[in-house]
This record gives sequence, structure tokens and C-alpha cells, in this order.
Amino acid sequence: MVTSQAQFINDTARAKKLPTMGYEQSLVAQGALVSYGVSYYEIGRLSAKYVQRVLTGTSPQNLPVESVSRFVMAVNLKTARELGLTIPQAVLMRADEVIQ
Repeated sequence: MVTSQAQFINDTARAKKLPTMGYEQSLVAQGALVSYGVSYYEIGRLSAKYVQRVLTGTSPQNLPVESVSRFVMAVNLKTARELGLTIPQAVLMRADEVIQ
């Protein structure tokens, strides 16, 4: 989902009883059913580690390529109710954020 058009996409999809999914939690607050994506907090922590290494003398070419391993999930139960969907308990337990 394109973030700049998220509200329009979510509103249009809900009017047609279609679920939407995005890659960042803010989309769920705007009405998407689910989001699943990287944690921007973890990206910041990883970036800070790289900066700290460079500032203490490590050459950037000697830094290993790393990626974020933590993903976050958010679920919007209000949207689920509007769409007549039931979110399984296992999904709700896995979610980092549940909007009532």
C-alpha cells in the first residue's frame, strides 16, 4: 500500500468490504486490517551501531551487511468487525499492537 494514499485506499476498500494490508503500523491506525513489516525502532538501533563503529575508527568497507530480524504486526479489530471478519486468537496473540 502506498502510504501517501493510505486513507483513500483504506476507505475505498472498506466501502467495498475488502481487507487491506500494509507494511507499517500507522496504516492500521488509518483503517488497514493488518500491517506486518520491519520495526523502525530496530532499524534505528542497527543504524546507530554502524555509526558508532564508523565514528570509533572502523572502515565502512569492513562492516558486515546486517538486516533487521524483528518484524512487527498490528491488527485493527474495528476494521475486522466492519468487514465481518474474525481474526484468529493465535494471530491476535502474535500481534504487537491490536486496535480495538
